[in-house]
Amino acid sequence: MTAIEQLTNIVSGAKRIVFFGGAGVSTESGIPDFRSVDGLYHQKFDYPPEEILSHTFFMQKPEEFYRFYREKMLCLTAKPNKAHLTLAKWEQEGRLRSVVTQNIDGLHQAAGSRRVHELHGSVLRNYCMKCGKCYDVDHIAESEGVPTCTCGGVIKPDVVLYEEPLPEDTVMQALDDIRSADVLIVAGTSLTVYPAASYIRYFGGDKMVLINRDSTPYDKIADLVIHDKVGEVLSKVDAAL
Repeated sequence: MTAIEQLTNIVSGAKRIVFFGGAGVSTESGIPDFRSVDGLYHQKFDYPPEEILSHTFFMQKPEEFYRFYREKMLCLTAKPNKAHLTLAKWEQEGRLRSVVTQNIDGLHQAAGSRRVHELHGSVLRNYCMKCGKCYDVDHIAESEGVPTCTCGGVIKPDVVLYEEPLPEDTVMQALDDIRSADVLIVAGTSLTVYPAASYIRYFGGDKMVLINRDSTPYDKIADLVIHDKVGEVLSKVDAAL
């Protein structure tokens, strides 16, 4: 039996799937990841991306932060790919309980998914650090330098930077769903970014499936491992259901 056939059988018998995804889910939409050979962490910048995307750097050098952020983090022409579209379809069919994502691009919602736990926030939301007023992503993209609010405060993207905690309410909802899932599909993630990677340990259901281009530290405990593109795998499974 092929891996696709095995996954098709798992999905067809599932009643409460939770999908846990990382950057590899969005690379098929043209959004670069961080840790692969061609990822952002292997490109040359004035400062290391890990430093630029930290709370300290944002507070100390906001103009440098926004120069990098607009150029590398805002991929506003990206469209949902086969993975996003398949997951939205499974949610509508009642197979999928929710999506837990480390991505900040909003593509799951753009595809039609409604229950999405964004562990690291979203580039689509921004807020004034002084008065809390909200701004959309177009305001950030079209502004120059450090975007400011009508009150004069600095606007910050609603994304979790290094040194910042994950949103507690979102984390608790995600963990509740992972705990109650009968199938957990983990895809497009190296499972090396903590604390998010540790959340799959809360799964106690029937089957855990890993779909990723490269090996992960959790391959040995998964019930099924597929080293391939996420969108290709999910779309083939959906066609076979």
